[in-house]
Amino acid sequence: MRASHMTITGSIDPAKARIDWTKPVLWLFAACLVVLIVMPLSWLAFYSVTDRDHHPTLQNFVTLFTDPDFLDPLLTTAIIATLSATICCIVAAPMGWLVSRTDMPGRQFIRSLVTASFVTPPFLGAVAWELLAAPNSGLLNQLFRTLTGAEPDQHLFNIYSMTGIIFVISCYTFPFVFVLLANALDNMPGELEDASAILGGKTWTTARRVTIPLALPALVAGALIAFLQAMTLFGSPAILALPAGFHTMTTKIWSLFQYPPKLELAAAAAVPLLLLTILLLQAQKFILGRRGYSVVGGKYGAPRRVELNKWRWAALAFCLVMLLNPVFLPYFALLNAAFSPNATTFVTPATLTLHNVIFVFTELSSTQLALKNTVILGTSTATIGTLLALVIAYVTTRRVIAGSRVLGFLATAPVAVPGIVLGVGLFLSYTRPPFVLYGTLWILLIAFLTINLPSAYQQLQAAFATIHPELEDASRILGATRLQSLRQITAPLLRTGVIATWCFIFIGVMRELSAAIVLFTSQTKVLSVLIYDLNESGDLAAISVLGIAMLVITFAVVFAVNQIPGFGTGATARLRNG
Repeated sequence: MRASHMTITGSIDPAKARIDWTKPVLWLFAACLVVLIVMPLSWLAFYSVTDRDHHPTLQNFVTLFTDPDFLDPLLTTAIIATLSATICCIVAAPMGWLVSRTDMPGRQFIRSLVTASFVTPPFLGAVAWELLAAPNSGLLNQLFRTLTGAEPDQHLFNIYSMTGIIFVISCYTFPFVFVLLANALDNMPGELEDASAILGGKTWTTARRVTIPLALPALVAGALIAFLQAMTLFGSPAILALPAGFHTMTTKIWSLFQYPPKLELAAAAAVPLLLLTILLLQAQKFILGRRGYSVVGGKYGAPRRVELNKWRWAALAFCLVMLLNPVFLPYFALLNAAFSPNATTFVTPATLTLHNVIFVFTELSSTQLALKNTVILGTSTATIGTLLALVIAYVTTRRVIAGSRVLGFLATAPVAVPGIVLGVGLFLSYTRPPFVLYGTLWILLIAFLTINLPSAYQQLQAAFATIHPELEDASRILGATRLQSLRQITAPLLRTGVIATWCFIFIGVMRELSAAIVLFTSQTKVLSVLIYDLNESGDLAAISVLGIAMLVITFAVVFAVNQIPGFGTGATARLRNG
């Protein structure tokens, strides 16, 4: 053992000594993190306060807040985000309570369906609802006309409207509210409600005075996150709002990149989104971090299940009806379009065809390139991101180098940067020397890495907190460096968390469009951008095939990860909560 070569002072025999590369390697990772975050935001700030000749000016912001072309998208975005967040709370609150606190049958199945709606890219959901509720060709409107004998120009739904956009965005943001609220209810001690019942409180009284006040902070925090998601989405508004004739802030920023590009205005328009995002995240952190509503004390019993008796199946029916909109109907529409001769007609056994599948994978020239780019970026981003998050989480939890708190802040800072804003910053950063990366996969790799780093870092930081540093100390006493201890001792113990993080980043890359739409070129298209391009050309059948392929890849990765021994439901919970 190495210990036999050690003196009383703890020094290692020079013959056994080796260079410790720990500090240089950790500083290198820290430098990479600084470049990832600081460079795009610095260029964004610079361009927002300069004119085309790079002279200082505030005219960009004056234009932003006085020109109706910008004020209207700002107001529209605020309306959409506010109403979407409200609808999310109305839907997610009863569902979260039914799944977490009652004896409703199929609770785990409902959680799985909510996870399915979470991993479904919002832009793909918007395309599916085009198939379902376009005024003339939508399947639901066709069914309405067939059943009622209405005139051909009459319709029941119009997805190309403010109402339609709010509806679709709500379908794919309510899981954020559901997860926060369900977790809060899962962790709520049952003794408090028991005490209320013992003192004579009826079910509604207990809910009003005990359960709701304890769960309210999680609900408010979820509403803020839903507002944030609705405010920063690009795909759904681009697919539904532009045909309706109006912009949101994300689509307006994207339009400023069309010829002739107005980069200074794009940078200035991105700043309000960035500042509002930071404020919302700070509010969410404040609400969840307060101790005024927290339960303080030792271990508590599991929450008691409320017996619904004859209402059990009615409750399950309610949840399934709510999940019709984000899961069942959109998936049906995509499958129908993929195997139908006409994407907007109902497929029958007599009309079922594989023509669309064959066309997409053998004749559509962009498919193979987009699929290859997506797989390359997904695997490389997940691998590099997991490694970077692992090292940064190690540095911050073990306080290995000076400035570890700053690194922790930088690792979580990108969560405050909407994808479209980050895309603008990266475009401004990497289209000039010394780093000319625009037109390569590298710039997309940097974008996806930056977007997914905060969640990866937070997951691994929580995992590190469960491993006592004494294990690493023992390894170092026996002569190992910090890097060796991390590789040989800590990393194997973090195996489950590392794999879950890798999987979560991969899924994030598959569903990312906001940054990619600003940064792609003809040779760096990914599946999300290809789907958006095909939507502009109206090829809904090809989109459906690609969308199903994207979902199959995503669910296959989740399924494969859950087959790893020792992984199971804990990983699924981490993916759901991420």
